[in-house]
Amino acid sequence: MSDFIGHKCGVALVRLKKPLEEVRQEHGDMLWGLRRLYLLMEKQRNRGQDGAGIASMKFDMPAGEPFMVRLRSAKRNPVERLFDDAMRPATALSALETRGAHPIELKRRIPLLGEAMLGHLRYGTYGGRGASFCHPYIRRNSVASRNLIIAGNFNLTNSTEIFRTLVEMGLNPVGDTDTGVVLEKLGHFLDMEHARLHAAMGPESFQALTGNALAESVANNLDLVRVLERATEDFDGGYAFVGLIGNGDVFAFRDPNGIRPLFFVETDDVIAVASERAALTTIFNLQTSRVQAVEPGHVLTMRRNGTVAHQPFCDAGPRRECAFERIYFSRGNDPSIYEERKQLGHELAPRVLKAIEGDTANAVFGFIPNTSETAYLGLVEEVGRQTRLNRGKELVQRLAAGTLTAADLKQALTLTVRAEKVAHKDQKLRTFITHDEARLDLVSHVYDVTPGIVAPTDTLVMVDDSIVRGTTLRDSIVTMLARLNPARMVIASSSPPICYPDCYGIDMSQLGRFIAFEAMVHVLRSRGEQARLDDVERRCVEQQHWEPRRLKNHVRTLFEAVDHASIESAVAHLIRPPNLAWKGTIQVVYQTLEGLANAIPNSTGRWYFDGDYPTPGGLRVLNTAYLQWCRREDSRAY
Repeated sequence: MSDFIGHKCGVALVRLKKPLEEVRQEHGDMLWGLRRLYLLMEKQRNRGQDGAGIASMKFDMPAGEPFMVRLRSAKRNPVERLFDDAMRPATALSALETRGAHPIELKRRIPLLGEAMLGHLRYGTYGGRGASFCHPYIRRNSVASRNLIIAGNFNLTNSTEIFRTLVEMGLNPVGDTDTGVVLEKLGHFLDMEHARLHAAMGPESFQALTGNALAESVANNLDLVRVLERATEDFDGGYAFVGLIGNGDVFAFRDPNGIRPLFFVETDDVIAVASERAALTTIFNLQTSRVQAVEPGHVLTMRRNGTVAHQPFCDAGPRRECAFERIYFSRGNDPSIYEERKQLGHELAPRVLKAIEGDTANAVFGFIPNTSETAYLGLVEEVGRQTRLNRGKELVQRLAAGTLTAADLKQALTLTVRAEKVAHKDQKLRTFITHDEARLDLVSHVYDVTPGIVAPTDTLVMVDDSIVRGTTLRDSIVTMLARLNPARMVIASSSPPICYPDCYGIDMSQLGRFIAFEAMVHVLRSRGEQARLDDVERRCVEQQHWEPRRLKNHVRTLFEAVDHASIESAVAHLIRPPNLAWKGTIQVVYQTLEGLANAIPNSTGRWYFDGDYPTPGGLRVLNTAYLQWCRREDSRAY
């Protein structure tokens, strides 16, 4: 994705199954679990660099001692900073002190050392910046089992309404950020579960159990499925959460449509959870088959007594895993993601071959940015296969006609696709340090090219995994590529055009910023069809205050009125810098929806491409986004 967009966060959870003393004996390191958490977060750092946070729960701490500890940072390289701080007390201890100390004493001296730990990597799509906006969030209470820590990869379309519901319940939540609302909602129903258990015990139980015995009895009987069932009843969005409860229980749960990813593994040593399967397989040296997905609408729990369960807490909806996870966001070393990205390139090959009129001899293939490399490999592979196949048919025809020559055979045997490392992004220039006019000059140098590998007669084919806003293409990439002086350029996107806003984890809620939407509007207006745009505005106004379940996608009628080729042509026009001296032509080739479905059949969450939203709140966001565009309001649509 050549354009930067804030997007999905990452979560990690590590729950040791053995006491710290046994961990020390088996792994030679009492901090083994904390180091696993660090590695899980490092392997998922692609999921968030705005900030990070970690929290630890310590079992069996004496009364009055801290048993839930949190550390957060929004500074540069936050993961390294956090774990430097977390490990520093341990490095101050001598090997003798570490080996000889009792686990309780070590937990006193190393605040983040515990039996259950969770971590979060943040890309901020809502709220402000700074450590206070980083997960995990804590809800504290003097009763251990009412303490709650959560971290999530999520967006809710209706957090404002949930905030109002909490106020109507008599609560006084501070702030209306998504995470604060979720924390208060879960905390409220955790309190209600305590009240239910107290009521169910009756007077006789209160007489028989007092003090710690009563608190322990309640904590041991908490029904986390009931808590989540009630707390998430009105959630509309995509979510994956991990959490710790002060009694020693840990949990991880996922939205009923499975929009947000969440995986777990259980070994003899640990229960571990992460947003990406590949992180778990790498850190724990496991086969991919050993890592399971938390099923949609399910919660994975490990109680303080070690009991593990994977249970539904709500009715699962149609499975709608986010396709962008497979196209771009997740790390590509997951075997299935790698193959799917290659297949995206395969699916793109016929359209690219048509664009270059089959002339692979005068075409150079490259990719930008680095996340496009796997799709590029698939494209080059399939272009080569189809070219050889077509050339083979020609040779058979010439052989039959008696016109086959040695030169023909030599050409066929030496046939290759010219794949080159055309563009480089060595570092992220600090373009924010100057004023706007100078910033544009800096942006044009974010990428660099390799001179001498493209001839003036060549077509330069560059693969991008998606084209969102087109600003980086226009302000930087096209200008840099033009310095190679090709005859023409073909920009090939391995994903279809992004036509609709996302509200489930990607910061893409403003319609006017999507270059495909801008292209569609450009085509309609050039054809004198402003009335179509006005009619959709009227329809959106009519349903502005309807219940989300009644809403219809009227914006889709606009895209249905403009064919795929017209969108591509208009995007090609829009990404061309107005003052570009290079005289060659630019063509844009997008993946089709059919090609996407063929490459990634199991991740059917494609609403940003096709407008088919998995929850009612998605259509409300779309409706709001269109009206905001009509009114020239450049603000978030949810």
